[in-house]
Amino acid sequence: MALPKSFNGYRRENGRVGVRNHVVILPLDDLSNAACEKIANNVKGTIALPHHYGRLQFGADLDLHFRTLIGTGCNPNVAAVVVVGIEMGWTSRIVDGIAKTGKPVEGFALERNGEHKVVMEGSRIAQEYVQNASEIQREECPVEDLWVSVKCGESDTTSGLGSNPTVGNFIDKMDPLGITSCFGETSEITGAEEVCKERGATPEAGQKFFDTWQAYMDEVIEPHKTSDLSDSQPTKGNIEGGLTTIEEKAFGNLEKIGKKTSYIDVLEPAEEPSKGAGLYFMDTSSAAAECVTLQAAAGFAVHLFPTGQGNVIGNPIEPVIKLTANPRTAREMGEHVDLDVSGILRREMNFDEAGDRLIDITMRTCNGRLTCAEALGHREFVMTKLYRSA
Repeated sequence: MALPKSFNGYRRENGRVGVRNHVVILPLDDLSNAACEKIANNVKGTIALPHHYGRLQFGADLDLHFRTLIGTGCNPNVAAVVVVGIEMGWTSRIVDGIAKTGKPVEGFALERNGEHKVVMEGSRIAQEYVQNASEIQREECPVEDLWVSVKCGESDTTSGLGSNPTVGNFIDKMDPLGITSCFGETSEITGAEEVCKERGATPEAGQKFFDTWQAYMDEVIEPHKTSDLSDSQPTKGNIEGGLTTIEEKAFGNLEKIGKKTSYIDVLEPAEEPSKGAGLYFMDTSSAAAECVTLQAAAGFAVHLFPTGQGNVIGNPIEPVIKLTANPRTAREMGEHVDLDVSGILRREMNFDEAGDRLIDITMRTCNGRLTCAEALGHREFVMTKLYRSA
């Protein structure tokens, strides 16, 4: 198969390229969810992103909140944004962060205006934004403008044997073409952390990963674990699918980054890559919706999601392509599966062929094809919270 040289995307004001053209109604906080959903109901073609946080947060937790919301608005799959908050101070911080991209964005505060006025004015701006966005045309863009994130979920024995290596084959083929890619799931590399450390492009990158993994263990896992991580790492679905330890799961997880590709840097949650094209590791939870939300906030435009037992995850702004090597999942949950690679386990398909098929469906998605998750309305948007609010 000839590797792709280009795709048809939306070139944004800051030069980034998206594969979708969303107009987002973005709440600063949980108090603003209702107003955002009313605006999205009034103006068809917009999408509201309700969430549960944004009040009385402080320190690193507040920084991550802002980074996630600003990054979501900055994502190149988003054409324009209406921001609604309870007050104007923090609302303006979100607006100003998104405005640096050059895309249209406007903010509204509920205090001193009331919900009726905010919904009316927000709807007027949202209508203007969505009609303007509808005239933006796709253009041919070089493949090096493509940003791809990866994560696995509801893994089983077929994940490490089939679907995850298929993603790894994709990464090994596409990385030399100049794409930017990202993997994460910090706790899920437990047991394979030394191997992952050696996959750093430099000793500094490898050590930065290891320090990040160790900090997650010290600050998140060890202080709060019970007797072990059973039913969480691995999950009940993992166990039913034949995985017995986190170590087994970890080595299957690492198959997603291929055999040849090394990561060049380690990112904070929702941090945008800054060292050019290549593979990055991001410090994330292993929970599907949290991880994909953080990767989308870092600017990634399309997501590859291998699953074993069958995960139904989607994201409101970053299309999620799901693949499985489990024939039962492909048969019983086929409406969620964009690519069936179960032929690998029947020896009807090799990894090279499976990787080519994944490249094909990914480029078709970039060119406009809806994923199963998009067609079925899966828009899981879950913020990561580091600790309790004040």
